[in-house]
Amino acid sequence: MATNRKTGLLIAAIVALAFGALTVLSGGRALFGAAEARAAMGDAVPFVLWFNFMAGFAYVVAGIGLIRRQRWAVWLSFVILAATVLVLLAFAAHVLQGGAYEMRTVGAMILRAVVWVFISIVAARTILRTMKG
Repeated sequence: MATNRKTGLLIAAIVALAFGALTVLSGGRALFGAAEARAAMGDAVPFVLWFNFMAGFAYVVAGIGLIRRQRWAVWLSFVILAATVLVLLAFAAHVLQGGAYEMRTVGAMILRAVVWVFISIVAARTILRTMKG
């Protein structure tokens, strides 16, 4: 059973690292790229775009910490999850107030929240439980 937990943690860490790298690349392209890249974003919501770009760096840091089985990485995972949910709620308020948005942002933010729910749970169950016993 411990091997399954270690494998799950490694998978979670790799997902965090890959997700972080892709998030930084796509966010950087949208924020700082050529005019065509920015135009392709359509009605992207600026605060969501900036949050996701900056969060991508935190994803990478969390992934490194998870690979190293660091307790702080568990808490960082939960902070990322909480921040993502808060931005998702702010985005929902923006949409409900009639703000322009891209439908893909809805799916992307929900996906981010779900991914971090799973990463946080796997990290807590593996790292914190191991430290107790």
